[in-house]
Amino acid sequence: MNKVKRNRFIRKSHRYLGVVLGIQFLLWTAGGLYFSWTNIEDIRGDNLKKEDPLLAANISLVSPTEASSEFLKASDSIASIQLKKILERHFYQMIYYSGKEKHIKLIDAQTGELRPPLSGEEAIEVARTKLNKEADVIETKYLEATGKHHEYREKPLPAYAVTFSEPVNTTVYVSSELGTVQSFRSTKWRVFDFLWMLHTMDYQERDNFNNYLLRAFSIFGIFTILSGFALFIISSRWFVRKRKR
Repeated sequence: MNKVKRNRFIRKSHRYLGVVLGIQFLLWTAGGLYFSWTNIEDIRGDNLKKEDPLLAANISLVSPTEASSEFLKASDSIASIQLKKILERHFYQMIYYSGKEKHIKLIDAQTGELRPPLSGEEAIEVARTKLNKEADVIETKYLEATGKHHEYREKPLPAYAVTFSEPVNTTVYVSSELGTVQSFRSTKWRVFDFLWMLHTMDYQERDNFNNYLLRAFSIFGIFTILSGFALFIISSRWFVRKRKR
């Protein structure tokens, strides 16, 4: 390849790589600006959450072993047993496995009785008790399944999505079996999630930094930078004078 064809090839490569990669670089920059100029606590909804109350030391409770003995017999392994205050009562939140099947039980920590999953009205009350502001409920949905792009993806199901109006303007997701709030989702979070998807270039699960598309663009980005350096060198006066000698 002679000098003219080589220089033309470098220029064309740099031009087309620059156009394709420039769009993605713009998206990366826009996402980075949003991430750096927003408060991650506001995005997570921490500014709207009440702290979980401390439990009194003098509560009269049955032992976790006694309360859950019926389910322990049927379990292969226990993931967790936690004491939770739900709707002004104390419950053991038990997660265990029987084979590969996951089970969740709420057991009254004072009586040892099994509690059924939350109803819609109870889920609304649980969501309200977690909020530190007053707001009206706009809508309540019962979710039994979610897709990969749903804002409540990879969270415990079934669950209630309780949407509040201004000044909260947030959807609170409450697990019906666990009896507790799992996540807050606001407009800020949704913008963050969309930009995060563009940032990672993972259009399937949104959190995979090892996807092939991101790897390919990273390699092309290196080629674009190197071709830019090559263009700078071959068009510099020093290089041109040296070639004329």
